[in-house]
Amino acid sequence: MAELSRSQLAVYGAIAVALLLIGARAVRGEEQAAGPAPASAAPAAAGGFELSSSGGGDVVVDVAGAVRRPGVYRLPGGSRVVDAVQRAGGATPEGVIEAVNRAARLTDGQQIVIPAEGVAGSPEAAASGPVSLGAATAEQLETIDGIGPVTAQDILEFRDQHGGLASVEQLDEVSGIGPATMKSLREGLQP
Repeated sequence: MAELSRSQLAVYGAIAVALLLIGARAVRGEEQAAGPAPASAAPAAAGGFELSSSGGGDVVVDVAGAVRRPGVYRLPGGSRVVDAVQRAGGATPEGVIEAVNRAARLTDGQQIVIPAEGVAGSPEAAASGPVSLGAATAEQLETIDGIGPVTAQDILEFRDQHGGLASVEQLDEVSGIGPATMKSLREGLQP
């Protein structure tokens, strides 16, 4: 094979640099489209690339309810509920942030609902409508047909272990919940 001249090497080098810059700009564009990085993200490294020490891939979560900017957000794997709420602008003044486990790890596809005072799922309105699955207390769960103290506690532990629940259907995985109880849960809970 013929040896490359200096001018050919310079051209190939310039093409390689251009491709790297285009790739870096595309990556940076995706990050900007997802919104600003949460406060818990690692600082940007030289060259604009962000390194994460949390491991794993990103998670996509839906933050709803009494937050300033409800929506779907992409966060680094290992993020917590508090990170998602912060990404959504924090709770509104009427939001009952204490109703959710802010320390729970996020799971891909999870919905985090911050209830508002006087809205279903908050302590004041437990008996007036469906209970928010993400905010339900043991007492609120016990108001649903077929749920006693033990099952209510099992549901809360399952929710905490899995960083919340994306749907009522996930409760089918809780020990002691059968088809009849699932029917009551679907009627008495909202995601």
